[in-house]
Amino acid sequence: MKRLLSIAFILSLLSFSGAALFGQEARQQTAPMLNYKVVEDFFKVPDNHMYAEAVGIAIKSNGHIFTLNRGNHPFEEFNEDGSFVRSYGEGAEFIHAPHTIRFDKDDNMWYVDAGNNLIVKFDKNMRIRETLGSRPEPWVFLTHGIERALAGPDHFYQPTDTAVGPDGSVFVTDGYGNSRVAKFDSTGKLMTYWGDRGTRNGQFNTPHSIVIDNNANLYVADRQNNRVQVFDTDGKFKAVYNLPGPAWSLCITPGANQVMF
Repeated sequence: MKRLLSIAFILSLLSFSGAALFGQEARQQTAPMLNYKVVEDFFKVPDNHMYAEAVGIAIKSNGHIFTLNRGNHPFEEFNEDGSFVRSYGEGAEFIHAPHTIRFDKDDNMWYVDAGNNLIVKFDKNMRIRETLGSRPEPWVFLTHGIERALAGPDHFYQPTDTAVGPDGSVFVTDGYGNSRVAKFDSTGKLMTYWGDRGTRNGQFNTPHSIVIDNNANLYVADRQNNRVQVFDTDGKFKAVYNLPGPAWSLCITPGANQVMF
């Protein structure tokens, strides 16, 4: 039970207002309470769909709700009232260990597969438009070139999450095997990356989630270090927020006065 509570622990970190987010005037405010009610059987999942671990949820601009799970129907789409629309991804070989889904401002869906070391971009019609990284191919390392050669820096080692900046830049927390954040431009070219395993500012131990605010500040859930670190989009360290437990997942509200949980 304690483990479940730590996973579900809501990070009520900051209320943001104005542009001076980290200036002398910046201050931590009390975040508003989340009002909610439990609706039994809200999602009308088809009888022949068996959920495994449910690892992601995201809402499209039209209000449709997308869920991600590790069962035989990994992507499922629902209307706002919970009625089932359709599912995606059955039998796709690039789906191995689903980890996260996010929508960007253009309704592209970004899917993170920690097992296949892939980031996949779907357009609003759920067609694949871009991939970052590549699936592991052990037979190549065993039979071609340098035995067990390490992948280059534009590849991942069990990535965990993505955030998309206003200019289309993509930020990837990478992740379980690596301990870094990688930045790609809007065409998928690796621009920079920062971080390694450790406890100092700018280092990580399982960077597990990432979000970006309206002022282009990046917040990284540094899970095993029990903190959230803040960077600019070039990787310059700006601030750190220590927490009483692991930082598992972050979300940030839209609009002018943003709140992060």
